[in-house]
Amino acid sequence: MSSPAANIATAISTPTLDSESPALLQSITSHGGYAFTRMATLAAAGDQRAAEAACEMAWEQLHSGPWHSVLPVWRDAYSMACLHVAKFHLSNGEFRDALRSLDMGIIMGGPLLRKDLDSAIEGVLAAKSRHYHNEVADNDKEGHGEAGSRLLVSPQEFDKSEVLRILPIRSLSSKIVGKRSALSLEAFLCEYFLSGSPVIITDCMAHWPARTRWNDMDYLRRIAGDRTVPVEVGKNYLCSEWKQELVTFSEFLERVQSTGCSSKAPTYLAQHQLFDQINDLRKDISIPDYCCAGGGELRSLNAWFGPAGTVTPLHHDPHHNILAQVVGKKYVRLYSAKYSEELYPYSETMLNNSSQVDLDNIDEVEFPKVRDLEFIDCILEEGEMLYIPPKWWHYVRSLTTSFSVSYWCSTDSGSSMVS
Repeated sequence: MSSPAANIATAISTPTLDSESPALLQSITSHGGYAFTRMATLAAAGDQRAAEAACEMAWEQLHSGPWHSVLPVWRDAYSMACLHVAKFHLSNGEFRDALRSLDMGIIMGGPLLRKDLDSAIEGVLAAKSRHYHNEVADNDKEGHGEAGSRLLVSPQEFDKSEVLRILPIRSLSSKIVGKRSALSLEAFLCEYFLSGSPVIITDCMAHWPARTRWNDMDYLRRIAGDRTVPVEVGKNYLCSEWKQELVTFSEFLERVQSTGCSSKAPTYLAQHQLFDQINDLRKDISIPDYCCAGGGELRSLNAWFGPAGTVTPLHHDPHHNILAQVVGKKYVRLYSAKYSEELYPYSETMLNNSSQVDLDNIDEVEFPKVRDLEFIDCILEEGEMLYIPPKWWHYVRSLTTSFSVSYWCSTDSGSSMVS
């Protein structure tokens, strides 16, 4: 008799892979992937070692040069190999390894087999849930009544004078971003969206399950602990020591808990489409009505999760941005789009939306125009949303462990209606 895990593996359907496999393998062969095609064919016939070999071959192709130069067919090939490998792991009852293979297919693979990858993840999670049901129930009973010890961010006194010591010079000493409680969509459109003016909106996230769930370490581990995510390690993406890694969400949570403000290499889950990858977390939030202002639509939904001290350096984005602060606090400084020249953007195409000015250590000799520039800033509290108009420059620093969501929205024109 076959094992329950084997039955689950057999039951997982991959309709796109089944129908597109011949054409995909033919395309891979036409691009010189003869060895991959042979291994993938053997993998489909039940050879686990061939599946692992195919995965390695596709991985090498993904790292054969700059990411933009990788042929799309090799990304789809990698997804195919990940699906084959995951099926073998699942048939062996290796749930975590199966999830890692599927997550790697989502993160690094192409779009062709995305539905199959998502469906396979649901199947693995269902099998894992049934397998560990009793253990999870026992753990929940043992932990009942001790939620306070599992909080991601504990309630604490906020010492503004202490915070000012770590913020850029002149912080919170000039104009503060205005706050509006439960702002109507019409008022948002007329008073802020059309004029391109930042505003903090309060009292509009209280109904989100994320407000309580994401501050619960046990919940985050249970929902996403075995999933693989891309993280940034280092001060920020403009620093030479900055790098990216792939880790499990549980490992990331451990790093967040062990990282202090003084760490020189914090780990940051930054600008990642986490909610496309982990649907249970997506269910904990809503799309704000403000994203529809001016006939706009959501372009990108990203997670920003890390310890105190993580910094996103001064930069601007092309879309309307609503930054929702779910857990913790952040400091945000904003400069109007009209000051772009005075903020010394990089000349390189890949970085031309980023400033050469390090606000944490301004070189006034090299960048003299920055000193007296007008800006507005704020401390973004839990449960608040900050509207950042297109092209407005912004610098962001986490003051505590922080979990935020950014909504990039755009109208048909794709830009603000003011200069």
